[in-house]
Amino acid sequence: MSDVRDPNMARITTKELADKFIAEQIAAIRAQVGDKKVLLALSGGVDSSVCAALLIKAIGNNLTCVHVNHGLLRKGEPEQVIKVFKEELGANLIYVDAVDRFLDALAGVSDPETKRKIIGKIFIDVFAEEARKLDGIAFLGQGTIYPDILESKGIKAHHNVGGLPEDLKFELVEPVKFLYKDEVRVVGEALGLPHNMVYRQPFPGPGLGVRCVGAITRDRLEAVREADAILREEFANAGLEGKVWQYFTIVPDFRSTGIKDNKRTFEWPVVIRAVNSVDATSATIEPIPYEILNKIVNRILNEVKGVNRVLYDLSPKPVATIEWE
Repeated sequence: MSDVRDPNMARITTKELADKFIAEQIAAIRAQVGDKKVLLALSGGVDSSVCAALLIKAIGNNLTCVHVNHGLLRKGEPEQVIKVFKEELGANLIYVDAVDRFLDALAGVSDPETKRKIIGKIFIDVFAEEARKLDGIAFLGQGTIYPDILESKGIKAHHNVGGLPEDLKFELVEPVKFLYKDEVRVVGEALGLPHNMVYRQPFPGPGLGVRCVGAITRDRLEAVREADAILREEFANAGLEGKVWQYFTIVPDFRSTGIKDNKRTFEWPVVIRAVNSVDATSATIEPIPYEILNKIVNRILNEVKGVNRVLYDLSPKPVATIEWE
């Protein structure tokens, strides 16, 4: 299969076109895989989820999905993966709770690139360990999409199972490799995946690990997770979900004084980041209405443990980047 998208290929913008693509890919997957088995790292992100749903349609239980919980996902995401894929789609899903393994290895590590390398290495180690427990795996499913081919020669960084050990030599199955992200979303909805999974906002490969700035601690990581959940809930309540490109919280590794229950505190700030972008090369600030912002601030200060300030990042890209690490 060539790595060049057919210039005559119609853009997938409707359910009818998506259904046609799905039927073609089911046939192509069955022709490639036959009765052999496929292994897929299912992160719960848009690309891997759509890839998994397509493979389930094509080969059913001959697909094994491995979902590794590294403790850096957003609130409710591991549970959603299990609910959607195991309970609703009947997937052969292996859930690996590797939270302690990741967080113990990250303890005391503050350099962003070192954190990324640790997360990537342990993910590959855990995935390889699970792969070796299985018999008859001949193919590796990956949620590679067309921009990955254009930008990184086909190796998708946050699915980077391309670094598997030498003894695990699988042939790749990449059913959405010629689709752009917007097309992947249309196909995902046509496959029946939940709207909030298919249209979830961009999320970095290292997850909340790059939003718990500096050396990750479990309590500060929970503060990031809880504050993020409040922000997403209030954006949804205000009708901003899907209208703002990306919004999240950061908890940096420093503290400031505050007052709670007439006592001095020494706790973290939560930073709110909300930006609009088309391709992430530049970004503008989303002006959150004050009434909504005030509600978010009050909830974070009252509901998130260890926090006594909420800040609003007003820096566009450039000069700032979208993420803090």
